[in-house]
Amino acid sequence: MPPELPPIERIRHVHLIAVAGTGMGTLACMLADRGFRVTGSDLDTYPPMSEQLAAADIPVRKGFAAEHVVAERPDLVIIGNAVRAENPEARAVVEAGVPYLSFSDAVYHFFLRGKHSVVVSGTHGKTTCTSLIGWILAHAGRDPSVLAGGVVQNFGSSFRLGEGEHFVIEGDEYDTAYFDKTPKFLHYAPRSVLLTSCEYDHADIYSSLEDVVDAFRSLVALVPADGRIIAALDEPSVRAAVEPARAQVEGYGFTEAALWQVTDVAFDERGTSFTLWRERERLRRFQVPLHGRHNVENVLGAVALTSHLGVDPDEAAAAVAEFRGVRRRQEVRGEAGGVAVIDDFAHHPTSVRETIAGVRARFPGRTLWAIFEPRTQTTRRRIFEEAFSEALAGADRVIVARVYRPEQIPEEERLRPERVVSALGSREVEAVHLQEVDDIVEHVARERTGDDVALIMSNGAFGGICERLLARLRSAEEG
Repeated sequence: MPPELPPIERIRHVHLIAVAGTGMGTLACMLADRGFRVTGSDLDTYPPMSEQLAAADIPVRKGFAAEHVVAERPDLVIIGNAVRAENPEARAVVEAGVPYLSFSDAVYHFFLRGKHSVVVSGTHGKTTCTSLIGWILAHAGRDPSVLAGGVVQNFGSSFRLGEGEHFVIEGDEYDTAYFDKTPKFLHYAPRSVLLTSCEYDHADIYSSLEDVVDAFRSLVALVPADGRIIAALDEPSVRAAVEPARAQVEGYGFTEAALWQVTDVAFDERGTSFTLWRERERLRRFQVPLHGRHNVENVLGAVALTSHLGVDPDEAAAAVAEFRGVRRRQEVRGEAGGVAVIDDFAHHPTSVRETIAGVRARFPGRTLWAIFEPRTQTTRRRIFEEAFSEALAGADRVIVARVYRPEQIPEEERLRPERVVSALGSREVEAVHLQEVDDIVEHVARERTGDDVALIMSNGAFGGICERLLARLRSAEEG
């Protein structure tokens, strides 16, 4: 058991192990904003979190070493879920008897207590929906607190600390820490929940879709009877997940069975418009600067949830019309040499498919390149090999990069990019497998048509490919 925590008023110095992840980095900045002295360590940092940590004047030591926690003993250490028990800093913390918490318990301990906890969960769409809900509440004057898994452009940060009653937090089904294998979202005392989707993911901790459904059932069961659950009930696995609910469940989606529905969806280069309905009552027309069917669902879920929190649809419509999105969610990084470079976090086959469709709607008529890095614990495995060939087939040209850190996955379980490329070829999609970022950059620069969109999809740094591609294209323009 971890040592007993000191009272919050006696905590001055907090150290975070694996600080550069989106969640941990955000928590570090939140603690710094509250006046704590914050330090951290990690193997590497990359934008946007490296920029956010630097802006908060949080020193980050490269690598993990016992001296980081014994040279100047912190009052509390927060251990990220990427950290293993054999990590030298984690071992030093335990051996020295330094109080420690998981990320999830630290969020609850320092920020969630006494708030109306709004947990946004699901396999896809969590970050966008968390950002939308937070922005709608802020625009409506509710002054919420928000913790999102990405930089919310309207806030200029991945978090917001307000004085209002609501705390909107992204609820992840991944396990909490090496010393706590329960899902993160079970630590957030949910009073309201948005459940966007439920598909198989996180192959390193879940053995089947039913295991994932069971995790979401555990979340749903925590919501009190006077709380509310807004769920994407078009999906059978979501319907299964909400079965144990004590709270009222309101469904949203495209089918007539949903309480909250949209019709007359139209896409253009400016975004998306649709008509919002509740219980067969037409409420109003929405115009949002987002693209793709998945983002229509994201907006619908956010509007339904904030309606429960007292924001009427007219207020919500005014807010989402001004929503500027989230970094690394269809983010235009620049254009050069006739190529628009788009950065996106998509990594699950469903996200890849819907992101490609959204970008296609945003840039009609242009040659669409899908450049994909298999990086997560699930995408590096063969589980979705066939699904990726189907998802990527919506692009005109496809590049599949090398599997990230392939040595961590047994060869017999590892994704075979060549198989994905071959399957795409049988669908008459031009596709190649290229190992190195430099080779990918040169291939795009050489083969571009001059009216292209390069959609970069990875949940990590991908070797700084966006910046490198834009630099190469600019040099081609000049020379």
